Amino acid sequence: MKILAVGGGSGGHVTPVAAVIEQLVTHDPDLIVRFVCDKAFEAQSRGLMERVSVPVSVSTISAGKFRRYAHLSVWQHLTSWHVVKGNVTDILKIALGFVQSIVLIARFRPDVVFAKGGYVCLPLGLAAWLLRRPLVIHDSDTRPGLTNRVLARFATKIATGTPLENYPYDRTKSTYVGVPIDESFRPATLEEQRQYKAAVGVDPDKKLVVAMGGGLGSISINDAMVEVAAQLASDKVVIYNITGKKNIERAVQKGKGMTNYKPVPFVFEDMAKVLGAADIVVSRASATFLQELASLKKAVIAIPARQLGDQLKNAKVFEKAEAVTVLNDADMTTPSVVTATIQELLTNTTKRDTLAANLHRFARPKAAADTAQLILTAGRK
Repeated sequence: MKILAVGGGSGGHVTPVAAVIEQLVTHDPDLIVRFVCDKAFEAQSRGLMERVSVPVSVSTISAGKFRRYAHLSVWQHLTSWHVVKGNVTDILKIALGFVQSIVLIARFRPDVVFAKGGYVCLPLGLAAWLLRRPLVIHDSDTRPGLTNRVLARFATKIATGTPLENYPYDRTKSTYVGVPIDESFRPATLEEQRQYKAAVGVDPDKKLVVAMGGGLGSISINDAMVEVAAQLASDKVVIYNITGKKNIERAVQKGKGMTNYKPVPFVFEDMAKVLGAADIVVSRASATFLQELASLKKAVIAIPARQLGDQLKNAKVFEKAEAVTVLNDADMTTPSVVTATIQELLTNTTKRDTLAANLHRFARPKAAADTAQLILTAGRK
């Protein structure tokens, strides 16, 4: 079987594809896969796909997004030169990407196109429909994105990350599977956690906070975590900050001389162990990342990106279930707020364990296998 997979914008649209590919290989050892992403996440995508057990060819197409920011009004969208110019430019990018996608599908001739999410999926998904290739889409977020809402009408199968009542999709072709993640994401024992801490260069007797502002990083979170590390220097707390490749130099400079602050650009392998080492995880409210943390049974401080409606909705759903503690981007300008929140969870073991247990209820360990089965079924039609 030949699979053409597409996703981008963050690791949350790439790591699930890798997990699904590993499941597909168990059904077809001769599987041929090509992965398409946007240029911004190309380097990280290549790094992640190199870890897959079969060769995966990675390429990019032109793609654009329709800018709709949750913190701006309709009038602000219409009068902002930056927003208007960006939308006009990106319409042209989408048109170019559509042509590139037609050529790509015509040459590769996939049995199935699997669209994981992100605006890069739009031109390829539309091309798959035009060329009558089976299209399987996966929507991780509790708030359906514009790209998936468009592609849903053309999809052969639709997989969702949360229960179907959160989506406007045709129930006859939709299945709630959860978010595909690697099988290595599972709760760590106390002894394993100590081993994982040692593996990342942290004293096992110290508390560890792992922070990650998404696949491309977040400057505001990175800067805040440097200040948090300074405030917690005497408390035997270490901050392990996954900064994003473009932000590493700034983070290193700001944290220079601090022994309890460890910035790294990105984690390509053993992410489950890095996160498994954590006592607390500070992260964006990406659906995929929250699913990984749910499987790890971790206490999480979620900071949804204010401009991303899907993350804001994710945060509300998990907060309502008392599964995460939510802060916002404005809190990052007052690091003492973040520090106080972290200190409370570190000292209040009961609250920390309750958050972790409630989040763990969202875990769907068979999501990758179930998504792979949908792809196989679509390919047989």
